[in-house]
Amino acid sequence: MNKPVIITADSTVDLSPELRERFGIRVIPLMITLGEDHFMDDGQSFTPLDMYARYHRDGTLPQTSAPGYQELLDFFKPLVEQGYEVVHLDISSELSNTFNAAHLAASELEGVYAVDSRMLSTGIGLLAIEGAECRDRGMSAREIAEHLTSLTDKVSTSFVLDTLEFMWKGGRCSGVVALGANLLKLKPGLEMKDGKLQVYKKYRGNIHAVYRQYIRERLEGRKIRPGHIFLTESGEVEPEIVEELIGLIRELSGCREVHHTMAGCTVATHCGPKTLGVLFIEE
Repeated sequence: MNKPVIITADSTVDLSPELRERFGIRVIPLMITLGEDHFMDDGQSFTPLDMYARYHRDGTLPQTSAPGYQELLDFFKPLVEQGYEVVHLDISSELSNTFNAAHLAASELEGVYAVDSRMLSTGIGLLAIEGAECRDRGMSAREIAEHLTSLTDKVSTSFVLDTLEFMWKGGRCSGVVALGANLLKLKPGLEMKDGKLQVYKKYRGNIHAVYRQYIRERLEGRKIRPGHIFLTESGEVEPEIVEELIGLIRELSGCREVHHTMAGCTVATHCGPKTLGVLFIEE
């Protein structure tokens, strides 16, 4: 008889507290450091809106740090001692050392399986929900981990950015590139490929029109799994625009559930306000 299974993830999974509770997903937070202050990336103690306010006030952006081997071992061990097996998901190993630390910690314990999502944000969230649904169908932890690993190349994770200012400040692009994009009113479209985030298109125009164009291009003609789809944004997108876009996603995707979530500070510190993505799993 299989042991009970718990699905866990690091906080870049960007799932709302309601979704974590509904699917029984436990999260270990990354840390946010802002000067002398330290916060957990839990979406509550320090939010992207707090971060933007601080940035506009004094130009300071936070540093983020992943949980290390010992923190992850301390996270997994009580679950194992309570009789659970664990399937753990992390942000792509191409973007962070979190998975390597989790893999090392998991190797110390029986029944803990670390999975490199090859994704970020709710691209990881889609896999976490899939894992929870597999658990509820009675699959073992090993079977779930193998299934999720096989599914990573079917997850579509992409975003459109309103500005490159935050990527420039975070050292992810040059100031010349950021200035040129802003002067030309270009809105970069980013997608995950081979575990890395790369520019796949440069949109032009008003960001609200760009959102609609981006969503249509990502969804039209795709064979999308009908269960879950995410509209994930980094803050400062007007509620009425969000509602309009959710309606467009429902129309184009045919998914049963459209989840609107906010990115955490780890993601938002690099992409900045008004970043928006539509994330789903393809058949």
